[in-house]
Formats: sequence, C-alpha cells, structure tokens
Amino acid sequence: MLIALGGLPGAGKTTIARLLAGKLAATHLRIDTIEQALLRAGSLAQMGPEGYLIAYALAADNLKLGHIVIADSVNPLSITREAWRETAQEAGARLLEVEIVCSNATEHRARVESRAADISGHQLPNWKAVADRGYEIWESADLRIDTTLLTAEQAAARIVGEVETRWPGSGE
Repeated sequence: MLIALGGLPGAGKTTIARLLAGKLAATHLRIDTIEQALLRAGSLAQMGPEGYLIAYALAADNLKLGHIVIADSVNPLSITREAWRETAQEAGARLLEVEIVCSNATEHRARVESRAADISGHQLPNWKAVADRGYEIWESADLRIDTTLLTAEQAAARIVGEVETRWPGSGE
C-alpha cells in the first residue's frame, strides 16, 4: 500500500508521516531528505524533478516487496500526483491519497516561522515562499486532513482508520 501525503510546507506532513510509519511499520520516503542528499552530493544545482523521480523508484521497489510506503512531499502538481498513482499501479499496490492542510492562515504562518530544520543544510521556506507557492487543487485526494482541527496524533489515527475501513486488516 502507498499512502501519498501532500500539502504546503508547515501543514504537518512530516510529523504525521513519522507517526504513521511507526503505527503501520511503514517505509517513510521524504522528498526533503532525498533532495538534501542530492544537493550535498553536488548532483543538483537547484531543485527539479530528481527528488521525486528517486522517490517514485524507491517506493516502487518497496511496494513490490509488500511494504507499506508513506510518501511525504508537497506534491503540488497534478503531474506529481499522477506519478504516485502510476507508481502504485505498476507495483500492484493500493493507493491512499491524503492532502494535509492547515486552514487557519495565522496558525499556518506561525508554524512556518517557528520551525527549525531537522535535516543538515536544509533551508526551510519562509512564509512568503509558502504563501506564494504554486499548488494545484487536489481533486483526487481520498482524504483531506485539517491540522488546525486535529493534532498530528489524531490525524495519523484518522488515516489509519481510513486504511482499515477501505482495506480491513491492512493497518495491522
């Protein structure tokens, strides 16, 4: 099973993804981690599709082994979302698309402005960059989680509940 998370920076994706990985004994693939490794290796001068392409390949390998994979990325475009769908389909895996939002702009801004990078060398976006970022409407999302209304623990439990409802026995 592939759980593809997406949402703007600071919405809570990585916190939720880490909790989910623990609850589901899943592989956590974080685009930020992959991109930072590429930058440190000198393989990237600027961000492009490379991080996502590597993540799709790693996800496919793990899905083919029967592992649950949690894809943690902004996932801002329909093309990136379609690529996760194709990854799951080609691996013969189920897919749950989850959009993480923080509907309260004041709260979202406070989160963005107060967080610290947890990856060496990672430059977090400021509020202006987050607010100005291109992000297409995600009509195909199976589940939308608002972290203004739910804690990260509640959000992870909600996602596990959705997995168990759709595919009984999968979340164990």
